[in-house]
Amino acid sequence: MTGTVLQTTVSKTNRQWVLAAHPEGKATADTWRMIESPMPEPGPGQILVRTLWLSVDPYMRGRIAAAGNYTRGVAPGELMQGGGVGEVIVSNHPGWAPGDLVESMTFGWQEYAVLSPDLPGAARANRVNPDIAPPEAALSWLGMPGLTAYVGMIEIARPKPGDTVLVSAASGAVGQMVGQIAKLQGARAVAIAGSDDKLAWCRELGFDAGINYRTAGDVKAAIAEACPGGVNVFFDNTGGPIHDAALANLATHARVVICGRIAVVDQAPEQDIGLRASARLVVTRSMIQGLVVFDWWHLRDEAMARIAAWHRDGRLRFRHDVLDGFERMPEAFLRMMAGDNFGKQVVRVS
Repeated sequence: MTGTVLQTTVSKTNRQWVLAAHPEGKATADTWRMIESPMPEPGPGQILVRTLWLSVDPYMRGRIAAAGNYTRGVAPGELMQGGGVGEVIVSNHPGWAPGDLVESMTFGWQEYAVLSPDLPGAARANRVNPDIAPPEAALSWLGMPGLTAYVGMIEIARPKPGDTVLVSAASGAVGQMVGQIAKLQGARAVAIAGSDDKLAWCRELGFDAGINYRTAGDVKAAIAEACPGGVNVFFDNTGGPIHDAALANLATHARVVICGRIAVVDQAPEQDIGLRASARLVVTRSMIQGLVVFDWWHLRDEAMARIAAWHRDGRLRFRHDVLDGFERMPEAFLRMMAGDNFGKQVVRVS
């Protein structure tokens, strides 16, 4: 290998998870298969990184669908895409040295990755400072999920003091941040989650009320009870029946941020049929906007600085759900999709 090299034991092969086939309906463990490839070598201006942590996120379900999405997906036989944190072991880039910690959305599900630090936007490599937070935080509150929550609340929803902010999947990677940012803006935060334990955690984070959608029965009525003045901001991470119930409870001039559709993403588009909300939207003069965080990557540095300051001041808390072992990547993904994770799902590779 060329460049500056970290003196450590390096495998001669690189284990990778590749897509076996586009899933029809729910993904299964057989959706991916593990292969061994030759150890990659960095070219000029590139770095070779040993993976330490990998992330699984709901957006990945769209990437493995046969249908088109907002960006190119993964074809059968290709490396599964995803973000990670790792340690530089070979550097052909003047700005990076062996031993540096790095985060990027372009790791993929593999034990070693070649990164090009100078690529623009979400493809770039970001330096990880372990003195600020544990490295895995770069995959959660101090990374893409944190940016998603920041943009959705600060740039799109813009909650005002006294507003009621309703958050679905409130204990998840984005939801945890949304509720806490709502409270920082002086708003009232209401959580929707799938267990009493998750709602108890949301209350620890400062949420004012919570709804267990699995036991509530009539979710529309439960939202009306928890939000007696209506919903001023709805941050939707799930879609499906929760989405319909929330839209039926919108206040005048409400703002709806559609971030995720994890409840219906396994369904064909023609099966995702719910409430026709146009009448309610006219009456309330509400606005709905979809959020794809990659459109906002230019705000990443600003958002991370502000989030880090909130954390330093003791105003943010966060929970991770950690699985150990590279071989557990499919398990981690399926666990997240089923809602069995408690907090942001990550895998500790090494």
